Amino acid sequence: MTTKDDIERLFRSHYAAMYRLAMLILREDDVAKDIVHDVFETLLVSGKSDVTASYLLTAVRNRCLKHIRSLSVRERMRKVYSLGEDEIENEEWPDDETITLIQSTVSNDLSDACRRVVALRFAGGKSYLEITEILGISKVAVYKHLRHAIDVLREKLSPNE
Repeated sequence: MTTKDDIERLFRSHYAAMYRLAMLILREDDVAKDIVHDVFETLLVSGKSDVTASYLLTAVRNRCLKHIRSLSVRERMRKVYSLGEDEIENEEWPDDETITLIQSTVSNDLSDACRRVVALRFAGGKSYLEITEILGISKVAVYKHLRHAIDVLREKLSPNE
């Protein structure tokens, strides 16, 4: 059983490393602190006694990943590109021209099989496993079709043309 004193000792000795890891993953001070504190709160409530540094870092990493998964796509893009909410709201992103170019590229530059995989993944929101079951192809084939589609789109959308 972990006591409050044990938690305080763990906190003093491991907080800095846990916070650095959370900041590295999330790049948000308040959220990083909250996640580290949540890990310690969970320890206090659960009474887990065999806590190591790697356990604590793994718990922080897992909570950070869970937090990222919970964000909407719009929030993820804002964080990745460091855009302020006003930058996203004031500009239509992606713009109509870009959407038209993407649709045209998917329609004209991809094979039928690749187009079906892209449609199921992005329009249908299907997982790799669901796509394999629907189309009767392997997960590797799904990955290769998506990788090819992304490469083609990246080439078409690249400003370096």
